[in-house]
Amino acid sequence: MKPKLLFLCFLVFSAATFSARAQLSSRQIDSLSEKVLKTFDVPGIAVAVIKDGKLIHSKGYGLRSLKTKEPVNEHTLFGIASNSKAFTAAALGMMVDEGKLSWDDKVVDLIPDFKLYNPYVTQEFTVRDLLTHRSGLGLGAGDLMIWPDSGSVTKTELIHNLHYLKPVSAFRTKYDYDNLLYVVAGEVLAKVSGMSWEDFIEKRIMQPLGMSESAAAYLRLKSDKNTIDAHAPVNGKVEVIGKNFTQIANAAGGIWSNLEDMSKWAIMQMNNGKYGSQQEKSLFSEKAHREMWSPQTIIRGSSPYNTHFSSYGLGWFLSDVKGYFQATHTGGLGGIVTQVTLIPELKLGIIVLTNQQSGAAFNAVTNSIKDSYFGIKGKDRIGQYRENELKNQREADQITNKVWADIAAAQKKTKDKPDLNNYTGTFADPWFGKVTITDKNGVLWFQSVKSPKLCGTLSFYKGNTFIAKWKDRSMDADAYLLFSLDKDGKAWGLKMEAISPLTDFSYDFQDLDFTRSEKE
Repeated sequence: MKPKLLFLCFLVFSAATFSARAQLSSRQIDSLSEKVLKTFDVPGIAVAVIKDGKLIHSKGYGLRSLKTKEPVNEHTLFGIASNSKAFTAAALGMMVDEGKLSWDDKVVDLIPDFKLYNPYVTQEFTVRDLLTHRSGLGLGAGDLMIWPDSGSVTKTELIHNLHYLKPVSAFRTKYDYDNLLYVVAGEVLAKVSGMSWEDFIEKRIMQPLGMSESAAAYLRLKSDKNTIDAHAPVNGKVEVIGKNFTQIANAAGGIWSNLEDMSKWAIMQMNNGKYGSQQEKSLFSEKAHREMWSPQTIIRGSSPYNTHFSSYGLGWFLSDVKGYFQATHTGGLGGIVTQVTLIPELKLGIIVLTNQQSGAAFNAVTNSIKDSYFGIKGKDRIGQYRENELKNQREADQITNKVWADIAAAQKKTKDKPDLNNYTGTFADPWFGKVTITDKNGVLWFQSVKSPKLCGTLSFYKGNTFIAKWKDRSMDADAYLLFSLDKDGKAWGLKMEAISPLTDFSYDFQDLDFTRSEKE
């Protein structure tokens, strides 16, 4: 074939390939985002797309708050929640680069008070283990110390209480997502750097990258004038709810940021730690970056893209998507969910920030944009995620509705009603602390001492089981209370379990084991 003809064929092939993979235009992203707002009842959303090292789309949609009616824009600040974990991993990678730390240093050598349930695991636990969700602890173990509020729990108490949490699998054999070990990772950073986690993130990462509007915690923001309110469904209607700050868990999920700043972070990540107008500066080495983006823990699961592998690295979820490597993470606080997706081989980054706790919403946006770059046509991602969301909600409603129907039936029976005095008193769990159960005019009232938001009425269900209906209806976390009685019929122990399968995993009621406190 003649060189000129070969060149023309190349141009035709390239044009056809580009046409097949033509990305969504900004106008199409506008339409997509507006449709997502309406479909998933999300007040506000912010969407950024990065391509070839440049921010090609950055825009807000909808409202920052249903109360103020002020609009979301590219500078509106959201809590990025667990997307903060990648910052923690990056900070530790910088310490590895400086020779102050090794990924495989033992945690007890750095934090002497660190102790887990198993002595062997305690001695062998490394910095790498803190970041990879393979400790053997269950999903969200101990999160009630920081969720739905941290109450009066300190970091010192949190680290001390880790040894009360019983493992559910063997060390380094199974993926179970956690938050508390990232709090420990933040303390490791403070120990080796001589700076608090918050100071390090702001001075050593945010300032060099020019993330001038962001902060390592909500209370450290320079201004809160352009921040979102959190929203959640309450009795079937989306409302503004209180923000969850979890100050002691900033290393796991405390950062507040916006599209403009997060795009700088994403571009640096896709450039293997390099930044600056000519990529002349480096936040961390390529070696450290490879370690963060190397699979550490296998994850079993499914994907809409027929993914062949899925794993967790250091602060990132890693997978293959249509033959391309993908690094991503999500984040969730009460009423706020976010997602960062990076496909470095395509030089593509997608950031979605929302102020309503619908993961289906950010998935619909992200995957619709991804489809356009993969050349996938005819997929109604909004419809798919909405259908799945409704299906899950119907199944959860069937469970909860039956429970409340059983309670209503039980209340009509006079013979089987228990003596409420047998269930009142103070009960204590080793890591969660005390709760009180009191009789208020013939109705039992549950109150946590260290997590004040966990309060509500108890309704008799059956046998020695009651149902907690929390006062804050935005939590969607009503729970079974299963009492153990002594020979005289007096409650001496108490265990709990969430009713709805949609209850956030951070309500780890199943890890609680209360016994009646001798000092009431």
